[in-house]
Amino acid sequence: MPFIPHTEDDIQQMLDTIGVSAIDDLFDEIPASLRHQSLQNVPTQATEMEVARIMHARAAEDGHPLCFLGAGAYEHHIPAAVWELTTRGEFYTAYTPYQAEASQGTLQLLYEYQTMMANLNDLDVSNASLYDGASALAESVLMAVRANKKAKSKRILIPRTVHPHYRETIKTIVSKQGIELEELDYDRSSGRLDPGTLPDAPGDFAALVIPQPNFFGALEEVDILADWAHHHNALVIGVVNPVALAVLKPPGQWGSDGADIACGEGQPLGIPLSSGGPYYGFMCCKQTYVRQMPGRIIGKTVDLDGKAGFSLTLQAREQHIRRSKATSNICTNQGLMITATTIHMALLGAQGLENVALASHANTHKLIEQLTALPGVQRTFDSPIFHEAVIQLSAPLAEVMSALHEQHLLPGYNLQQHYPELENCLLVCATETKSAEDIQTYVDCLQKELSKHESVMG
Repeated sequence: MPFIPHTEDDIQQMLDTIGVSAIDDLFDEIPASLRHQSLQNVPTQATEMEVARIMHARAAEDGHPLCFLGAGAYEHHIPAAVWELTTRGEFYTAYTPYQAEASQGTLQLLYEYQTMMANLNDLDVSNASLYDGASALAESVLMAVRANKKAKSKRILIPRTVHPHYRETIKTIVSKQGIELEELDYDRSSGRLDPGTLPDAPGDFAALVIPQPNFFGALEEVDILADWAHHHNALVIGVVNPVALAVLKPPGQWGSDGADIACGEGQPLGIPLSSGGPYYGFMCCKQTYVRQMPGRIIGKTVDLDGKAGFSLTLQAREQHIRRSKATSNICTNQGLMITATTIHMALLGAQGLENVALASHANTHKLIEQLTALPGVQRTFDSPIFHEAVIQLSAPLAEVMSALHEQHLLPGYNLQQHYPELENCLLVCATETKSAEDIQTYVDCLQKELSKHESVMG
């Protein structure tokens, strides 16, 4: 985007107008101990050419490795048209569309996004949107506690098969609000929550969180789990992969009554793996609980002439002076990411998204089949999967991963850092972007490294 810098005279005029002597005075409420005096590795003065060179050099440090790493962020093909349209000025510079008369394009796009996402999850309403998948789950937990009038406690049951970063985020956000998070362990053979271990009398709790697929890539028994939670007057929160919903039963159809809230990470829908973000979170729910949903909802109406129009229908947020009655502290959203997702889903269509899901599923099975054919590699869990699975190596995993990184290959996610019991276990992923040659390259590289360790052990 074009950038027009302020001159020193411009800055001084603005400071004089507001009665401040220096820019630092605008931040005097921030304690000195929290301020950085300087930024490391950032030059104090540089030309545009020098800054561009620095940024290109740092971006090049990421390289272009062959990626079999998933764990919540996935490498999918993004049609060129998605970001060509997303970065048009009409979308790129658009912000919160408070003035409907000047924001019909943005409002219509958000409305279309909500429609697609609600259909994908088979739930009544969708908001637009949240910061990321982790905060979306945290907001869902807060929403469930507010919405479940039958529960007297603020107890939430959450399986250990939920993404560990999501669980950490939830603790950070809700721990000071009297909400109790009770973790449920997984079955060591299946890698998922065993419904048979759930108690007949679990006591009062507000909601059960169900990941689908879970962090290990396994498919949970969502129908049984959802019915069990509803039987005990608890709400059901589904944490889902939006691409998987093209082929799996949507949350709105889980059990006899469907999930009450569904949320997740929207990155797989048109958002690139750009060094860690930005991403966005999505959330859908039943109409019954719409008043407790954070964020905003766009509605479609007609004007006096009968022409279609769009407006902010529901925006129960703290900046609207709701204070203690606010449903969230969300003040903005990842609007640009939603723009990309809407265009991405519109281009692919239902059949295209299903093709992506099926190809990803097929590639992962090919990958697992070939990897586990190697001596010293075995599959950890026996459950059905979507496009991730856990394997265990006979060799020290950290050493093998380090060696593969040097060969510009990202082999997966080391699970031991979050699951100490899963020693030398690796979460691997394949999407539709992986060719037979890519999979063979992984197999060959891993076989070479395992052979080295085998010879040393021998």
